[in-house]
Amino acid sequence: MIDRRTVLGAGVAIAATPAFARAATPTLASKRPALATRRFTSKAVEREIARVSAKIADPKLRWMFANCYPNTLDTTVKMGTVDGKPDSFVITGDIDALWLRDSAAQVKPYLHLVKQDPKLRTLFQGLIHRQARCILIDPYANAFLEDPNGKTELSWALTDQTEMKPGVAERKWEIDSLCYAMRLAHGYWQATRDATPFDAQWAEAARASVRTFREQQRKTNRGPYRFQRVSNRTTETLMLDGWGPPSKSVGLIHCGFRPSDDACVYPFLIPANWFAVTALRELAVVANEARRDTALAQEAVALAAEVEAALHAYGKMRLRDGREVWAFEVDGYGNAIFMDDANVPSLSSLAYLGCMPASDPLFRRTADAAWSDANPYWSRGRAAEGIGGPHVGLGQIWPMSLIQRAFVAQDDATIRSCLKMLRDTDGGSGFIHEAFDQDDPTKFTRDWFAWANGLFGELLVTLADRRPKLLAETF
Repeated sequence: MIDRRTVLGAGVAIAATPAFARAATPTLASKRPALATRRFTSKAVEREIARVSAKIADPKLRWMFANCYPNTLDTTVKMGTVDGKPDSFVITGDIDALWLRDSAAQVKPYLHLVKQDPKLRTLFQGLIHRQARCILIDPYANAFLEDPNGKTELSWALTDQTEMKPGVAERKWEIDSLCYAMRLAHGYWQATRDATPFDAQWAEAARASVRTFREQQRKTNRGPYRFQRVSNRTTETLMLDGWGPPSKSVGLIHCGFRPSDDACVYPFLIPANWFAVTALRELAVVANEARRDTALAQEAVALAAEVEAALHAYGKMRLRDGREVWAFEVDGYGNAIFMDDANVPSLSSLAYLGCMPASDPLFRRTADAAWSDANPYWSRGRAAEGIGGPHVGLGQIWPMSLIQRAFVAQDDATIRSCLKMLRDTDGGSGFIHEAFDQDDPTKFTRDWFAWANGLFGELLVTLADRRPKLLAETF
């Protein structure tokens, strides 16, 4: 059976990728689709492109920003209405399905502009509505179809042994999927104070999310979720008849798959549990302030406190040199592994996600160790250095790791180094990819990966506001 990584193999041009996303060498001509063919346009976003571009001295970096920042709007948004409410279906790019994680992350770079553009506000309202409906279809699923009555057409998911429901594209249980929906709601509320999308349906989905987290603490039983896939890759299926590796009930949330969509080795994924703590508290803010739902807020806060206490008790480990760090995964029995994966949430992204300050000593030790040979998925080649993961293979660096390192860096030199590597590893395309070969960046995966493009754009917007002198340099 063809699986996702076969379809998206390194160096393979995806036939479904639009022509604007492919180029052998950079000409510095815009790679955006023609205005008439763009999926969504926003005057506020166009003004932001002009504002930030004017602060970027490096010509290629400026060109890449203008290509990448609007990529989600240009190519992945489908607007409509459902039951008289706005509906926004946001695909990942080269996969025609909505991932809860990706879709929320894809629109985040525009959140600070939402008050300036009513049309953009409608997009956010529509995505909040859509995600709530998706969660109510199945809170254990990670990806969904535009048609809630449709059957998945993803080749790698057709024969999955799990409770596959109509409207679900893939059913991998990943803690961060629900966290991103909570983060989207909180971000919109903080930016607008608009309670419109937080209706009874949203509240029902929020309660289902909290309930699912509780089920996967596995205090009295294993819960309802099982998943098996026929594949020659062990990372595509769960062991022990689909229940996943064993865990001891300690208050952490059991996770089937990482945000890379790869199976966990130990089922308490520490970055995802940290994200759950933060997202649950954000959910409580929305429940309290937008709906006056104190019961939902109290339940979310109580669960967050319980998981945080368990993280401090069970989520740390020591490296061979004696340094104490956050583990990547643990099982509650005393077993732990240290590594990092470029997908977010990761250990390296905990400060970016607001789980802890970037200056926190334990976070800094952990992030430094992740960016070293203490992490088996960190590598350095002729083209760049960075973090990858098992999803694509060894020696494959994910630009997402470079972006996260720049986000949490406390010195200009590190950020400058990351920007230079990002600029020089686009393979001449003008876009950010899933991964590239550490020695030859013309070998890359996923020509059309909107999340990575948007994250890169978000970094440049952030630097334009916080470190404008750095962008005024040429590298």
